[in-house]
Amino acid sequence: MGQENGRDEERPVHRVTLAPFLLCRFQVTNAHFAEFRKFAYECATLPVTSVSWFDAVEFCRWLSAEWDMPVRLPTEAEWEFAARGGQEQKLYPWGDAEYSARVDYATRWLHGPEPVATAEPNGYGLFDMCENVHEWCSDWYDAGYYAVSPVENPPGPEHGTRRSSRGGAWRHHIKVSRCAARSSIPPEFQYADYGFRVAADV
Repeated sequence: MGQENGRDEERPVHRVTLAPFLLCRFQVTNAHFAEFRKFAYECATLPVTSVSWFDAVEFCRWLSAEWDMPVRLPTEAEWEFAARGGQEQKLYPWGDAEYSARVDYATRWLHGPEPVATAEPNGYGLFDMCENVHEWCSDWYDAGYYAVSPVENPPGPEHGTRRSSRGGAWRHHIKVSRCAARSSIPPEFQYADYGFRVAADV
């Protein structure tokens, strides 16, 4: 995890071991979220946005009952592992080529997020990793956590004031993030460029 020439909170680069897990191929869409909590939307396949961390956790609890299996948010470690798509220490899900080399990058996300799975998936078949909307993770956020992170299944800090998130988003000048890039906001915030995807243990 991490990137040696990245930001301070991405260091030190360290190896972790994760138990097998499942991660949804898509960001949760408006249509998916409306099955849990009714709301008006224009496009069913856009990622749901303006959801707080608490909203995302409640959705996971609801979906756990619907699917009769425990569903949750991914940890930061799981998310980064999944984003890399089997490529170790590459900058982006597709490798080291700059984000501006993405097909149609200059004409994408001009007014908001895109429908999920608009672009090609990564090596694990996961769509929109590092792009479209920021994705909530389960962890509390601590910029210094990598210095004390356990090797096995790091769950994040025990407490904090901000929850971790990963991935790039349509509202930023640079709309694609590096796999190692970390972000966070208070869990009650609801931003138009924040969504999530769900995970589960195997």
